[in-house]
Amino acid sequence: MDTTRTDTFAGALRAAIAQSGLGLERIREHLAQHGVKVSLATLSYWQSGRSRPERRSSLAAIGLLEDVLDLPTGYLESLLGPPRPRGRWLKRVPDEPVPISSLWSPPETVEWAVRQVDTGWDEQLTRLSQHDFVTVGADRAEHVIRSRHVLRAEADGADRWVVIVGTEQPGRPLPVVRPVRHCSVGRAVGRPEVGVACAELLFDRALRRGESIVIEHEVVSFPGGVVTDCGRKFRLPVREYVLEVAFDPAVRPVSCEQYRRVDGRPETVVPAEVDASGSLLGVALDLAPGSYGFRWQW
Repeated sequence: MDTTRTDTFAGALRAAIAQSGLGLERIREHLAQHGVKVSLATLSYWQSGRSRPERRSSLAAIGLLEDVLDLPTGYLESLLGPPRPRGRWLKRVPDEPVPISSLWSPPETVEWAVRQVDTGWDEQLTRLSQHDFVTVGADRAEHVIRSRHVLRAEADGADRWVVIVGTEQPGRPLPVVRPVRHCSVGRAVGRPEVGVACAELLFDRALRRGESIVIEHEVVSFPGGVVTDCGRKFRLPVREYVLEVAFDPAVRPVSCEQYRRVDGRPETVVPAEVDASGSLLGVALDLAPGSYGFRWQW
């Protein structure tokens, strides 16, 4: 039985696309031929209900969508209603997510790796919470990063999370990704010459829309290689990000700083201090796409 609701914009659009048999790429091409550029990610967001057309450029696509999907004129537009309230969190959800590779310099360092894995569900997983716990040993090398992710599916079928790991010293053996809770490793690839590894974490089962999952994994590094930086890159917003860096009691950085770069703006840097237990702690709420982390000097 088809349970798709057609009394909402997302439900009506999703049902019309399914009925038409057209793929999102074909629909995007039709819009582009008429001078309206809409990304595949945006079309996917619209039909999943994660976002909807509100900008003037996006609203221009509605009539064309009705045409290509053989819907009555004004049908989709009538389901939009007034603009939605947009709180602090909602304002940070981008209409068109940035490409994964754009967060790396140069972008080519990860483009090959992400093409080898399935990143199709990335934009359908809302990052509710992410927590990284990093262990730095007496050799001043990064030993283990233990990560915990709380994710919510925005579409039926989401079944994996892709991990990308970059090292400061290309040419060294790449870290190994190990599953800890509610996941297993699928396809994993790496390019030691540029210092990038990429792996799929397969969920215990595919999620239904609206379901959440907690997964945990470890990134285990080979011995050697002094580390002076630790952080995470964010392609999509996260409601809560926690970063802990625990230093071995035998070593302690002489100076530390916390850095943040969001929404393409210049990087901001503030001093940071190692606490009495030998750890750094950073907490960010409603973090927009960009990067966040710590740097230090020995």
